Amino acid sequence: MNTTLDMIALGHEVIIKKIRGKDKIRRRFFDLGFLPNNKVKCVLISPFKDPKAYKINENIIAIRNIDAKNIEVSYE
Repeated sequence: MNTTLDMIALGHEVIIKKIRGKDKIRRRFFDLGFLPNNKVKCVLISPFKDPKAYKINENIIAIRNIDAKNIEVSYE
């Protein structure tokens, strides 16, 4: 089942399938380790639900929901 990263609930782990968006945002995601086939886990949701923090490659990265919509993911 494919969805986008902003829809992932706290504690769930998914696999990145595709990065959409303009070159600048795609390059930034790649630099942060958001690459196809990498696992990502939602580890924190802010009080207002935006941004959310994700664990990827042993790092914690906070991403706004508007940007997380560019990352297509699927459950294992």
